[in-house]
Amino acid sequence: MLIPRERLDAAVLAWAEAAPRRGVWGVGFSGGADSLALLLLLWAHWPQRRRMLRVLHFDHRLRGAESRADARFCRRVCAALRVKFTAGSWLGQKGGASEAAARTARMAFFKKHARVVWVGHQQDDIAESMLMRLARGSGAGGLAAPRPVQAVAGGRVHLRPLLTLKKADVLAALRAARIDWREDSSNASGEFFRNRIRGEVLSGWIEAAQRDALAGAARSRLLLEEDDSAIEAWLDEIDPIDARGRLLLARLRGKPRALWRRALHRWLGRNPRSGEPSRQAFDSLLLVLEGGRKTRQSLGRHGFAVTDGRQLRFATGKTSPFRIRRRPN
Repeated sequence: MLIPRERLDAAVLAWAEAAPRRGVWGVGFSGGADSLALLLLLWAHWPQRRRMLRVLHFDHRLRGAESRADARFCRRVCAALRVKFTAGSWLGQKGGASEAAARTARMAFFKKHARVVWVGHQQDDIAESMLMRLARGSGAGGLAAPRPVQAVAGGRVHLRPLLTLKKADVLAALRAARIDWREDSSNASGEFFRNRIRGEVLSGWIEAAQRDALAGAARSRLLLEEDDSAIEAWLDEIDPIDARGRLLLARLRGKPRALWRRALHRWLGRNPRSGEPSRQAFDSLLLVLEGGRKTRQSLGRHGFAVTDGRQLRFATGKTSPFRIRRRPN
């Protein structure tokens, strides 16, 4: 009643209505307010799915006794709801691990146990992610995260129905229902970039806006997702990569630079041995391709990007006879 089904994200609701009836739904559950609200809403609004819920709790083993208490809390909640509980822990963790490394380990755990995973991101997370990615120079694809329905490699999907709600909405509902949750003490630390954005930037940014900045960020995320999907669809129509994995440059001639950039990113993604070139190396190669020039640029120890001005292909080798010359300042 406090958070009716119609307040959840429409795209996620549409996905849920069309989903196979017997599929397992994994639910990421840390014990915090957002993931607890998510689990309770799934349990309440989809009673026919309760037997198919698999609650996934991952202990990053970074907070000692507090982490173990989180796991016990999550286990008790699932026992009370009579839903299946699966716990995992980060066996390879090291002190001072990065936020990205922790997330990678958590996502690997989710992948192992469910093809469909529900997670509790809400509007505050949208604003935090957007501010973080702006600082890193992300494009539309990055700024459109977190998406309500996110296709993941291997036919998997992540669902975020709470993106229509603010953190304050979630907390207010839990308090009104007299439901306790776990607090992560590390959220108060300034060690991670997201925590610094949350603790030092977000509230001031909202106050300076003198309007509903969180709703504005959520709308911008939606519009960026639409633009990103449009560019991807256009690139699909152009189909610039052939069956041999070559990027056919003639198909991109006369097209906006955004398509060239996406095409090069897609080509690199389809060549795992190409690694991840630096931003400077990527931009240099992009300039060469647009100019129709010949080059052979190193892509790390496994090979080279080779172009004759008409196509781009990946080649192995130990030496590079050509280098991209930098323009003088």
